[in-house]
Amino acid sequence: MNVALLGATGNAGSRILAELLARGHRVTAIARDPASLTARDGLTVKAGDVNDAAALAALLPGHDAVISTTRFQSTDPRALLAALKSAGVPRLLMVGGAGSLEVAPGVALIDTPQFPAAYKAEASAGRDALNVLRDEETLDWTFLSPSALFAPGERTGNFRLGTDALLVDGAGNSHISMEDYAIALVDELETPRHSRRRFTVGY
Repeated sequence: MNVALLGATGNAGSRILAELLARGHRVTAIARDPASLTARDGLTVKAGDVNDAAALAALLPGHDAVISTTRFQSTDPRALLAALKSAGVPRLLMVGGAGSLEVAPGVALIDTPQFPAAYKAEASAGRDALNVLRDEETLDWTFLSPSALFAPGERTGNFRLGTDALLVDGAGNSHISMEDYAIALVDELETPRHSRRRFTVGY
């Protein structure tokens, strides 16, 4: 596929980029600093600002999907949706957060006393972005939330998928490596199973 990737230089974005290229997809990485990305087969790098809907839309025609890995506090989801619609791109896959996942019926992780204060603003912005997507009536979107601990690690290919509840393993831990997260996201790109829905991945 022809995929536009926003945030390709970040921790999650760089691993998603590697997974896309390894599977033979053609990727346009859109970054504020294109020089930070090295040339690779299948990769085109363009300068762009995710919050400038008109400028972003000019870079997107001809792509089958956009994958957004940018921080929620620095991204306007409505501008992003407007850019995709203007460019005629039918699908958006968004790297979500764990904060909006439920730990009990009707109780989100972000609203529990133990949720770290340092991450609350970003998690809250992530929940807001998910709500914007849920109100979207025309574009095909998917929001993939990682587990609570989301960090670089091993690419194992062994993980579980869920929907709106935080996944916890037998030892009580909620975690996923960025490498395995990338597998789940690109799997969804290639074989959509969560159209217009949020899902989650964890061990």
